[in-house]
Amino acid sequence: MSKIRVVLIEDHDLTRLGIKAALLQKQEIEIIGESANGTQGLNILKTLRPDVAIVDIGLPGKDGIELTKEFKSICDNEPLKTKVLILTLENSRDSVLAAFAAGADSYCMKDAHYNNLWEAVRVTHNGNSWIDPAIARIVLQQVRNNPPANIRLPNHQTISNHSELEEEQPVVEASALTARELEVLKLIADGRSNLVISQKLFITTGTVKTHVRNILNKLGADDRTQAAVIALRNGLVS
Repeated sequence: MSKIRVVLIEDHDLTRLGIKAALLQKQEIEIIGESANGTQGLNILKTLRPDVAIVDIGLPGKDGIELTKEFKSICDNEPLKTKVLILTLENSRDSVLAAFAAGADSYCMKDAHYNNLWEAVRVTHNGNSWIDPAIARIVLQQVRNNPPANIRLPNHQTISNHSELEEEQPVVEASALTARELEVLKLIADGRSNLVISQKLFITTGTVKTHVRNILNKLGADDRTQAAVIALRNGLVS
């Protein structure tokens, strides 16, 4: 089985080493290059053409958004395009939308669990978009208010217009969920981890996992991100 060839562009040495160590726990991953600044990172991407580039936004020399835009313009017409996964702590609306406008394929927060990071890489490599639950609300609102042609939501469908957006998921009533499940769902939509949810609701992480599993089943969602999008679409959380 061929490995997913990854280039990691992150300016903080400890963070870069930690991400690298986490990803290399998976045999499917091969780190073929890394850089601590945007200018060098762009040159590495031009030379190595990895399957997935993991790019931090706040890079010295050339920030991650500028890097993404320049690189995507270079390889836009190539049959095998490098996918760009933005990995950052920045979840402001302007940064999120600027990243996708620049051509980013996925957006994952740095505080995501290791398994979520691996899933983000895998999904991105497969040609789909990973959107962190913490920023799903921003992307969904943008699609509703000003639908672009190229922003893909976590159900792996390209959204091109408002009517298609509304038809992608069945209508879900709040009554389908218990009061506690709605509380957990709101925190999921806010991008909170199981640990944070347990602390906020004064319940064990095991109980949180049970609630999350029940929520996914009731919403017909594959993961937390899709659950967040379904909840936002159906007005289950605000």
